[in-house]
Amino acid sequence: ESILNTVLSIIEYRKKVDFDLDYVVINDGSVDRTKEILDSHDLNAVHLVMNLGIGGAVQTGYKYALEKGYDIAIQYDGDGQHDIESLPCLIEPLLSGVADFTVGSRFLEDSNSEFQSSTTRQVGIRILSALIFMTSKIRIKDVTSGYRAANKKVISQFVGRYPSQYPEPESYMHLFAKNIRVKEVGVRMFERETGTSSINLFKGISYMISVSLAILFSAIMGGKRS
Repeated sequence: ESILNTVLSIIEYRKKVDFDLDYVVINDGSVDRTKEILDSHDLNAVHLVMNLGIGGAVQTGYKYALEKGYDIAIQYDGDGQHDIESLPCLIEPLLSGVADFTVGSRFLEDSNSEFQSSTTRQVGIRILSALIFMTSKIRIKDVTSGYRAANKKVISQFVGRYPSQYPEPESYMHLFAKNIRVKEVGVRMFERETGTSSINLFKGISYMISVSLAILFSAIMGGKRS
């Protein structure tokens, strides 16, 4: 329901910037009308023949970025949650060379985001943030944010290896193990326009346990490699 408006907002925003801004939709084996909508409006897309899950879909995007030789790859959700007007804040640390990877955050003081997710989800995010800090000494407040940007160095790394089950929080451990410079920046986010989260209370408990173990395992393996 939201993919057309999301892409059109990006296309419209391209008129405002002084750099080349491209896009690609990763259609992860959807069984609804997404492909029909994309094709009927001649929108640029990669149609996966089967559902790979969020990790496989995002890695496909990074592979596309590598093949196209892009300087920066930006992850951008298709459900209307991300604000295209926040893009300059997200990529500025990469352009200035102070970071290799940035994450758009709702929880920093310089964020103008009124939407900050449900209370239950915020508690889970804080727990994961604390766990990542305990294992890496690096603080990322909005660890589940999907609004992220990577330079060429990180694009190449994610093409070779990208976590499949818990890509946002787990990928930070992979980056830290390679001494990748990560910076969190304040952005604006909105409540999703359509659809519902796939994580309910019971799934949320299972998710927290599983992702916590994944973070710990990644930290241990990263320590052994270093």
